[in-house]
Amino acid sequence: MTAVGIIGLGKMGRGMALTLKSGGFAVTGYDALGTTREALADEGLSIADGVGAVVGAADIVILSLPTAEIVERVVAGADGILAHARAGVVIVDTSTSHPETSRRLAALLKARDMGFIDAPVSGGPNGAATGTMTMVIGANDQDLARVLPVLERMSAKRVHVGGVGAGNVAKIVNNLLCAAHLLTAAEALRIADAAGVDAFRLLEGLNAGSGRSGVTQVNVPNWILNGAFDSGFTMQLMRKDVRLAAQFTGELGLALPMAADTARIWAESAASIADAEDFNRIVELQLGPIAKP
Repeated sequence: MTAVGIIGLGKMGRGMALTLKSGGFAVTGYDALGTTREALADEGLSIADGVGAVVGAADIVILSLPTAEIVERVVAGADGILAHARAGVVIVDTSTSHPETSRRLAALLKARDMGFIDAPVSGGPNGAATGTMTMVIGANDQDLARVLPVLERMSAKRVHVGGVGAGNVAKIVNNLLCAAHLLTAAEALRIADAAGVDAFRLLEGLNAGSGRSGVTQVNVPNWILNGAFDSGFTMQLMRKDVRLAAQFTGELGLALPMAADTARIWAESAASIADAEDFNRIVELQLGPIAKP
């Protein structure tokens, strides 16, 4: 039986851990927050007392962490994964991280005979809990083959984009597009309202045409027009991802006016939409407050 460790047991990590446990894997988890560890222990998950215990018990270690900086600390910090290195273990980072962080950590781990894969995910907490996430993967073929049975249980779709770091590039671009599409979809709904066209009928027309997007097909009907705003992904997290996209494109020396406007609008939204709110609330900059019908 493959032993899997999970570091980071928030909404996503919790779902991944319980999904893998239900799939017959031996799962050990760890989170920096004691209350989170206690809650998962109450749900029947085996909980370790630190990163070292996770590495010692696992063939594959999955990271589900908020930022690239935290990923680096967990892997290369004073009491991180490298401090407890065990040859043959493969690290799978599902966080939205920086490609260069992944490449740097992969090199450090390779020197200790450990593997590294970046496999950031989409699908939210529900996708993690049901094993229906999408993964974009940066990995060498050998490491990917070793972890594939675990990834297959965690996700419904997997796209191997390239070597280490490529998964992060794809995820950064994906989230940047999602952030921009939310802004343009809000403007489309604003046009419909001003022109006296029913929003639901407009949406049906858009989704039958070339202007459709994941936002018009999923976000608008499921979380926006119905006033639900319960996707499980916050304004704070999307703002962080948009900042990461701006940082990354700047490092590449690219002048991207649409991306720059998207980053500016999302940053300025902090003045009126709280971090803890659902990220789809960004549409209220154009549409005003939306309540459940």
